[in-house]
Amino acid sequence: MDSDLFIRPTDDQWTPTDPGVRRRILTHNDQLMIVEFAFETDAVGKLHNHPHIQASYVAEGRFEVTIAGVTEVLSKGQSFIVPSNAVHGVRALEPGLLIDSFTPARQDFLPATS
Repeated sequence: MDSDLFIRPTDDQWTPTDPGVRRRILTHNDQLMIVEFAFETDAVGKLHNHPHIQASYVAEGRFEVTIAGVTEVLSKGQSFIVPSNAVHGVRALEPGLLIDSFTPARQDFLPATS
């Protein structure tokens, strides 16, 4: 049964981003978005900022995470939060997965509609 409440992502939903990085939207509405990011070893999510509040969970691997000039290494089971407009980025120390949530939803991640 199809429903907007239960989402089953598929392998064809991955979008390449930076070299060695890809993402797929797991679920979203206007207020909240959950996105999975897969990283190869040494792949970088370059420093950037956005107005959305971001909370991230390390589902697999180890990452060097920088937020507002502070860098820490986080591993599976750990998490971090990025305040609105804080400059942040990551580097994968090994293959890994991040599960990111954004509020409000990242409209820029959604495919353009015609």
